[in-house]
Amino acid sequence: MTHVKRKRDAENPKGGMRRVVVIGLDCVPPRLAFDLFARDMPHLHELMARGTWGPMHSTIPPITVPAWACMFSGRDPGELGVYGFQTRKGGSYRAELVRPSDLRAERVWHELAAVGRKPAVLFVPPSFPPEAFGIQVGCFLTPSSRSPHTYPPRLQAELEQRFGPYRMDVEDFRSDDLDRIGAELREMTCQHFDIASHILAHEQPDLLVMVDIGPDRFHHAFYQHIEPRHPQYQEDGPYARAGHDYYALLDHKIGQLLAHTGDDTTVIVASDHGARPLLGGVCLNEWLIEHGYLRLREYPKRVTPLSELAIDWSRTRAFGEGGYCGRIQLNLAGREPQGIVPEHAREALVVELAQGLSELDHPHGKRLRNLIVPPSAYRGTYGRPPDLQVFFDDLNYRALGSVGHRCLFTATNDRGPDGCNHDWHGIFVMAGGGVPARGRVDDLQIYDVAKTLRSLLQLPGYEDLLGSDRSL
Repeated sequence: MTHVKRKRDAENPKGGMRRVVVIGLDCVPPRLAFDLFARDMPHLHELMARGTWGPMHSTIPPITVPAWACMFSGRDPGELGVYGFQTRKGGSYRAELVRPSDLRAERVWHELAAVGRKPAVLFVPPSFPPEAFGIQVGCFLTPSSRSPHTYPPRLQAELEQRFGPYRMDVEDFRSDDLDRIGAELREMTCQHFDIASHILAHEQPDLLVMVDIGPDRFHHAFYQHIEPRHPQYQEDGPYARAGHDYYALLDHKIGQLLAHTGDDTTVIVASDHGARPLLGGVCLNEWLIEHGYLRLREYPKRVTPLSELAIDWSRTRAFGEGGYCGRIQLNLAGREPQGIVPEHAREALVVELAQGLSELDHPHGKRLRNLIVPPSAYRGTYGRPPDLQVFFDDLNYRALGSVGHRCLFTATNDRGPDGCNHDWHGIFVMAGGGVPARGRVDDLQIYDVAKTLRSLLQLPGYEDLLGSDRSL
């Protein structure tokens, strides 16, 4: 370890402790950043030319909240006890939005603050409410711009005076109002990067981590207009330039942020997952109803979310939550409020469900390549893990938890117009501060980031984390 530390100090132009800046771009896929819009991103590609880069495999599931938490903790979703945007707690069938206190492991900034150094954590999911250390600005889960969302608290008024009311998200980004969505997300992205540049320049943190949710919202709204592989793509469509323009804006703001870094700064640009064309939806709970696992007292007259269904829990053995993937929970006796499935029947029921879902055919006769994941995929499981996760046709189809469709397949999302689903690979680019330039690397994992950051910041005790140190 001493030899490694001396080697790093020698490679660091200023010696001693590095500064690290992490620029998180939610939902950016390798194909767009590295290839399709490469000419629109000169700052990113300059980093690639003098550093290490490649596609980075995400978490199971590749969903924003657990993925960013895994990236900065080096723990998998089971170890963290968080499996999506929401978490289910004992004594209820309802779920609540994930809060930082729900995560069962520290992220790297906790450890940095514990040794007396300064982290700045900006818009990183989940970060509402903000925790009381370093510098923090809450993420897109912040209820409103008026909600207390900064630490220290005085920072909120300072930022609003300088940058206007906080834009934590784009309102109703799953709609056909693309001109409004485009304008709002550009303003949000600019504000996020401007806040990060201001804090980096004036507060001089040892570690700055920012995440812009803008690319995710952009892809959900515009993916069919910017990705030639999308079935709905039109080369001469009205938004054919939208991808070039937005990625050029991202790169311009990256360049502005990089202007506040020096030779002693290692810069990482990363995304938590990618995007792929959304081909349709699979009505998970309709399938469970059809096969007798989920029983209703009354079938709804309109499309109705799971939380509003008249469920007959006395006869229900399983129910599903929709999203980028399907999450099936057994109505387990002793765990669920009105559980009926005995523990001894649990394993057989899981096998039965997995078998049935693996044989699901599309109406056009195509056998879907459904990936079915049990909790045993994780090193440990805490909280309320799904008894099964189902990735329909390997993420080509979204899981719909609502009921009332009177069919198993829909053309799109039940939450509104949507151009993409999440995909397994995001991006990773690292350069500066004396780290070696490895060029393209094809075995990157999202867990590598935490181990790499701990190494760069000379934080001890990271050997048991998932991933590899990419700074060596």
